Amino acid sequence: MKQAGLRERKKQATRRALRESALQLALERGLDGVRVEDIADAAGVSPRTYNNYFPSREHAIVAAVTAEREAQVAVAVAAQPSDVRLSDAIADAIVEQYTDPGEHRRDALLLITTHPALREVFLDATSAMEQPLAGAIADRLDGADDRTARVLAASVAAAVRIALEQWLRPATEMLTATGLVVVSGALSEQLRAALAPLTPALDAAEKNHHDAKHR
Repeated sequence: MKQAGLRERKKQATRRALRESALQLALERGLDGVRVEDIADAAGVSPRTYNNYFPSREHAIVAAVTAEREAQVAVAVAAQPSDVRLSDAIADAIVEQYTDPGEHRRDALLLITTHPALREVFLDATSAMEQPLAGAIADRLDGADDRTARVLAASVAAAVRIALEQWLRPATEMLTATGLVVVSGALSEQLRAALAPLTPALDAAEKNHHDAKHR
């Protein structure tokens, strides 16, 4: 068990070193000036080892911003008191995790918004929240079937992706004079608007759970 734990910690450390190296190089040189070989060298591993962790340089760069964020959504949902509506717990957790990147990640988000390949990987990363969020939902709705929790979590992930797409979409596909993507309104508003249609389903699942407990 100790050996397995050590191996996992080493893997996590390697993954962290790769994604941080990828981001740092991209910020210094620009995306076109970064190769997988450069990232691997900066992290002290071989290109072959790099390929065991990330399928592309874009995935490594985006991971520096999104790593652990999706899992933190589930943690935040689980931490909410039981008297908080599930729909509110999820919306608050999503907004908190997606609108507070931290000062050191602002340049990274700017880099992502100005490169289509990075934006696409950034949007795809939302799917990583499905499994941990399904677990948090299942715990909140003790006794709910696994399918219900998974469907709800997948729906939340899809809503978040749609909100991010709307937020990052250039107005009429135009860029500003500085080349930045024109973001559409506050991200928190986009997220809450995208999640709003899921409220009835989340409320219904919560009501079914409550009714089942009191039969």
